[in-house]
Parts: sequence; structure tokens; C-alpha cells
Amino acid sequence: MIQEGKEPIVIDTRSALASAQEQDLDLVLIAEKSDPPVCKIIDYKKFLYDQKKKQKEIASKAQKVVIKEVRFGPQTDDHDYAFKLKHARKFLEDGSKLKAFVFFRGRSIIFKEQGELLLLRLAQDVADLGKVEALPHLEGKRMFLLIAPIKK
Repeated sequence: MIQEGKEPIVIDTRSALASAQEQDLDLVLIAEKSDPPVCKIIDYKKFLYDQKKKQKEIASKAQKVVIKEVRFGPQTDDHDYAFKLKHARKFLEDGSKLKAFVFFRGRSIIFKEQGELLLLRLAQDVADLGKVEALPHLEGKRMFLLIAPIKK
């Protein structure tokens, strides 16, 4: 064993294991693929705890994607449209993605064009706050439009 600063450098495995047992700690393999392999004498439970703590910190700093929805009917009136437009603008200002959809009930499915025009009008009205990720498309009885906020 060679002393260099505070960290000892151990030449062989047996002396490393003996040293770890003397200190009542564990011999942990840090870098297996390096030449020679790197081992460290540490408390393994504390090592695992610190790793888990670092991963939680990274996860908490990660940005979470929030999707807000706005629902329209195929014959939505101007006042109702303005009311929902105000909410859609607020969602985009807050940094949330916006999922706008037109819900077709019963025979109203014949008004697909009106629904598509309504969604395109919404996309045009919020163009200063968000960009369209997916153009209007029909899935079952719903026609969707996805808008992502523009990063500042």
C-alpha cells in the first residue's frame, strides 16, 4: 500500500480487502473497465444513499411537460370561442402545451370542415405564443390540434 495525500493507492486485491475489513468498510468496484480496475474503500450503504439522492435531485430539476386541454363543439359561438381563446392564451403563457379539440356528437360529424376551420383559427390567434406541433387530425369523434409554447 502506498500513501499519496489522503487517498491510499492499493496494489493488490488481498491487501485492499484486508484494509477495508480493518476499517469496517466495504471495497467497492468503481471503474471495472479501466486499466487497472479502480476500487474504493467506502461505506456501500452510504454510497447507494448518495446516488439515490443525486438521481432525485436530477429528476426534480427536470422539466415536466404539462398538457392543458380546451374543448370546442363544431358550432362554437364567437363569445364562447373568445372565452376559450383567453384560457388557451393563458395556458401557453404559463408554459404548458395546449391540446385543443373539437368533439363531434351524433350527426354533427358532418361538420368536419367547420371543426377544422375552428382549430386553424385558434392556431392563428395564438401564433404569437405557440407553434403548432400537429395539424388538425380526426381520431374517432374528436379532431385534435397540438400547440407547444414558444420558449422565451
